[in-house]
Amino acid sequence: MSNSSSITQLLLLPFTDTWELQLLHFWLFLGIYLAALLGNGLIITTIAWDQHLHTPMYFFLLNLALLDLGSISTIVPKSMANSLWDTRAISYAECATQLFLFVFLISAEFYLLTIMSYDRYIAICKPLHYGTLLGSRACVNMVAAAWATGFLNALLHMANTFSLPLCKGNALGQFFCEIPQILKLSCSHSYLRELVLLVVTVFFDLWCFVFILFSYVQILRAVLRIPSEQGRHKAFSTCLPHLAVVSLLVSTAMFAHLKPPSISSSSLDLVVSVLYSVVPPAVNPLIYSMKNQQLKDALWKLVC
Repeated sequence: MSNSSSITQLLLLPFTDTWELQLLHFWLFLGIYLAALLGNGLIITTIAWDQHLHTPMYFFLLNLALLDLGSISTIVPKSMANSLWDTRAISYAECATQLFLFVFLISAEFYLLTIMSYDRYIAICKPLHYGTLLGSRACVNMVAAAWATGFLNALLHMANTFSLPLCKGNALGQFFCEIPQILKLSCSHSYLRELVLLVVTVFFDLWCFVFILFSYVQILRAVLRIPSEQGRHKAFSTCLPHLAVVSLLVSTAMFAHLKPPSISSSSLDLVVSVLYSVVPPAVNPLIYSMKNQQLKDALWKLVC
């Protein structure tokens, strides 16, 4: 019986055993990764360059782009390299680092999305109080709290997860180091401690999601009172894609971490994990900028 002290590397789950399909996976992930790099990079550069975009909404969007870049860069390049070189190996230390960084960045991103929903709620429902409630100091403090909470959350999960003895082999049923898959390798009852922490974290995130839903419900109620049909259409076309991306992130992440083992399968786990770890960083730049004329104008000036 081996334990974590004797394990020097873990084996990730390949998308396929066929070399041609591995190359297809490499090129598909490369395209998604380059799209995420380009989209988020342009948002970061444009907001940092244009003085007119130095407002709370764009400050939050800048931080969202940074978190998206970090989260997708944590897991996708390693998966592409494994497919290209036809290997599954990831070192124990690299796995711990990957898990810490991904949990840190994805947690901070979700808390930031909660803050962004509050920002939109104040801007649309209480515009006269916007400058008072969302001053520069308040915005910096909220963003710092999101990053710090994500860091603390990741630190607790990594310490709990990698303190467990691993005695059921070293093969993970996922293409990156995910907490539920590592817990499956442990034969110690101490894994219940991490499981409880995981459940508490998910339910805390669920309350954040309820707050996001409440904010958007209030926004939509305010939008319905707009006399202009064009104004209502613009507000709906902006808010609904935001809510769709947040719902996708929360639902798939909760399902991945709380689903019972009886409905677990490698193909289902892969699809769900891609939906919450790879898709949002790639589509967020499109969702948050395609209806934003001010950002598009600033980007056009920057390019020209």
